[in-house]
Amino acid sequence: MDEVGKADEVFTADEVFRALADGSRRRLLDRLNARNGQSLRELCAGLDMARQSVSKHLALLEAANLVTTVRRGREKLHYLNAEPINAIADRWISRYDRERVRALVDLKLALEDTAMDDGNAFVYTTYIRSTPEKVWQGLTDPAFTRRYWGVEFGTDWAVGSPVVWKERGAETADPEQVVLEADPYRRLSYTWHTFTPEWARRNGIDDGTLARLSAERRSRVAFEIEDLGGSGTVKLTVVHDGFEPGSTARGMIQHGWPALVSGLKTLLETGETLPESH
Repeated sequence: MDEVGKADEVFTADEVFRALADGSRRRLLDRLNARNGQSLRELCAGLDMARQSVSKHLALLEAANLVTTVRRGREKLHYLNAEPINAIADRWISRYDRERVRALVDLKLALEDTAMDDGNAFVYTTYIRSTPEKVWQGLTDPAFTRRYWGVEFGTDWAVGSPVVWKERGAETADPEQVVLEADPYRRLSYTWHTFTPEWARRNGIDDGTLARLSAERRSRVAFEIEDLGGSGTVKLTVVHDGFEPGSTARGMIQHGWPALVSGLKTLLETGETLPESH
């Protein structure tokens, strides 16, 4: 089934289980869990499999949305993708007995606890029945972001412009909070917000966690928007990177982004918001 067909089926549980049924594909997922963001050459190293076989297995994992890819120069890097696991856990897991979902639960835990080294970006891909224009609006327009995120962005979205975060009646501003890339309907990137005492109080963050967050370098997030051939479906990939080894912020955003992306998807597809989505 091609990407357009898959988007219409919203990645069924059966597709994920079929992808997990093969031991070689599980080995590839294990290697990505040990070190995320590997090229085909790196994944082939040390495996008793031909490069062509590895490519085919990766294609099946990518077709099931368990693996997503990001271009870095001439290389294509492979990342574990939690989206289908979260979708199954949220929507269908009660239909399966405990033994059948054991591998799924193990993979979900692995995705949540993936090692956090300097080169290990958080990457999350989902498919939204919408248009690139609407997805862009959902990422930038305060009328949308406040509904599923609880945040408004004060900026003109020009490269280099400051980005002021407005949340729960307070603002977070800093000269280093800026727009990095802005290609309407295709790609958007900006630096992450500053961790201030006011932000911590509003979000229930204790002093120790705030101190660790404040000591880390600033990260950045990018959104890649791909129109799947006029099918009425958009592929949205979130890439959040720039973390230090053992980053506290990395551990926090890997739980936050799935909820935020799910809230955006629900809003664009149904006009409604998830309860407590932000």
